Amino acid sequence: PTDGDQEKPAPGASIGSKGDGKVSPVTLPVGSVSLNNQDANPSEFGTSEIPFTTSRLNPDGVELSRAYPFRASGKLFFNIGGGSYVCSASLIGRGLVVTAAHCVIGYGTGSFYSNFKFVPAYENGLAPFGVWDVSNVAVMSSYAYGYDSCAVPGIVCANDVAVMAIRPMRSNYPGNNTGWLGYGWNGYGFNNQSEAQFSQLGYPVSHDAGARMQRTDSMAVVDGGMSNNSVWGSRQTGGSSGGPEVVNLGTPSVLSGGVQPGYEATFNTVVGVTSWGHVNKVVKAQGASPFTSGNIVPLTNYMCSYAPAACM
Repeated sequence: PTDGDQEKPAPGASIGSKGDGKVSPVTLPVGSVSLNNQDANPSEFGTSEIPFTTSRLNPDGVELSRAYPFRASGKLFFNIGGGSYVCSASLIGRGLVVTAAHCVIGYGTGSFYSNFKFVPAYENGLAPFGVWDVSNVAVMSSYAYGYDSCAVPGIVCANDVAVMAIRPMRSNYPGNNTGWLGYGWNGYGFNNQSEAQFSQLGYPVSHDAGARMQRTDSMAVVDGGMSNNSVWGSRQTGGSSGGPEVVNLGTPSVLSGGVQPGYEATFNTVVGVTSWGHVNKVVKAQGASPFTSGNIVPLTNYMCSYAPAACM
């Protein structure tokens, strides 16, 4: 797709689905290499002074990663030349996966990486919902050919977003079982002060060697000096790239006593994917290109025209 532009666009969102939860386990190797690996020390906030909580998603003895909405997120394996790498990713359609552009292509090179494998709910070498090949990958042309609006070229950019189509197996897609997350654009979930409450899911190699899903909860703010990226506090590092930033994560309650939902209250809505983190391990903050009507919308439209069944 080509880049789009819209003046003061209105927020929008696409709703997710729960899936049937049926598992078909596959055992995988645990070890892998991440992009942009960083070290980290535990802390409730860093020099960024943005408070956060980062911990394993699964408490001892409980596998939340197999429950919706968490099972719609997973680990992405791929090759760059002869090297093996990992990122994080999530389903936003029964056969649509969203991740970071830098996890699928070298900035400005026009050359995609290869051998993508998406493993929803990956946990310590086990693929409970199977291993899925990718049939097509799309990024914005500005990122692919190196003219994106970037505060740091190729790293802190406006369009570090990629959408992938899963290759079905016997007409089945992973989202039939895992369900998928919704996605929002143009500031969905952010208040008038450009603030939102984020839940970040990912597989940083600095935590449990990247073998277990991690969750970070933090307030996020839009930083105009960083290509309008969302910035939040986090201890996650390399390997978390491409993982979803979700607003309203969880299972909705049944409301009573006159209580009503707030604005932009659609549950389990992805509004960005992890793009970058500070190399300095004491800062403890990460950032994401925002989903807009100029990136996530044309990317999903393009991929749904390529693979309509993946979007049904």
